[in-house]
Amino acid sequence: MKPTTLSVHVSRFLSDYLGGQRDLSPNTIKAYRDVIVLLLRFCRDEKGLVIERLELHHIDAQLIGDFLNYLQNERSCSVRTINQRLAVLHAFFRYLQVEEPEKLLQCQRILAIPLRRFVRKEVGYLSKARLAALLEQPDITRPVGRRDAVLLSLLYDAGARVQEIINLTAGDVRLESPAQVRILGKGRKVRMVPLMENTVYLLRQYINENALALPERYDSPVFCNRQGNRLTRAGVNYILQKHVKTAQESDPAFNQKVTPHTLRHTKAMHLVEGGISLDIVRDFLGHVDIKTTELYARANLEMKRAAIEKISPTPVPDIPSWKENKTLLGWLQRL
Repeated sequence: MKPTTLSVHVSRFLSDYLGGQRDLSPNTIKAYRDVIVLLLRFCRDEKGLVIERLELHHIDAQLIGDFLNYLQNERSCSVRTINQRLAVLHAFFRYLQVEEPEKLLQCQRILAIPLRRFVRKEVGYLSKARLAALLEQPDITRPVGRRDAVLLSLLYDAGARVQEIINLTAGDVRLESPAQVRILGKGRKVRMVPLMENTVYLLRQYINENALALPERYDSPVFCNRQGNRLTRAGVNYILQKHVKTAQESDPAFNQKVTPHTLRHTKAMHLVEGGISLDIVRDFLGHVDIKTTELYARANLEMKRAAIEKISPTPVPDIPSWKENKTLLGWLQRL
């Protein structure tokens, strides 16, 4: 069977364009692929289209709109998830409009589909006391406890995403002054992140204990599970939740939901509270757009405003009713 125009361009988009020209990570390419798979299944199951016969002209703005509604109504996806799916489709049709100029109008109609608006949740982060209570939970008398202590400390201290911590190898860690870790972030961008003394102390002991300083261990993962394999996202979350549960049992008031990303938010908020400029915080976290970093500044301002109002409520002045202003009433009536 002759390949369809859709199959040819999807293959080139995922392999040649994303992997070759944009040099995106395998995980990012998989995420793009999964969205396209969802769209193909929608075409087959909901629209009755045969995947082997799908052509580019079948994927128009109307079908994409129906697909987004399907994600919301049938799969109960959140607005953020729907926007992520739409962003992937935008990327594909932005690529396609150059490859197939005759499809330019079709592509631009799809690119004109706006992202859905939503109310951003408040940034969830831990206070310094709660953070300290969490970091104290691992039992450092046991090897697995020492691993957990280093893992949690590094998640916070480096302000790293969980996948960035999972991908760390022994060669990414520098303990000589100035101590730092090399992190491969989104878009395969590398950033150097400085480490605090306590984290350096824990890391040095952990690396020596696990012989990670040997030259032949340069490419070995820093964090492994009991089977000696690299930790997974689920594994990191399991470790975190285990220690969060222990900390919450000893402090009933500590009922906050904590995820690995909460530690990243916590580091960012502590930097902002410490007066660090947003430019530096952006580079520290590896954000592409400073608008993402501004979320922490806004959250910090709201926190300060709430604290000020709590200790010094704003007095309500005794302002007379506008209805008593005869001059204003007359002017309004003349309008």
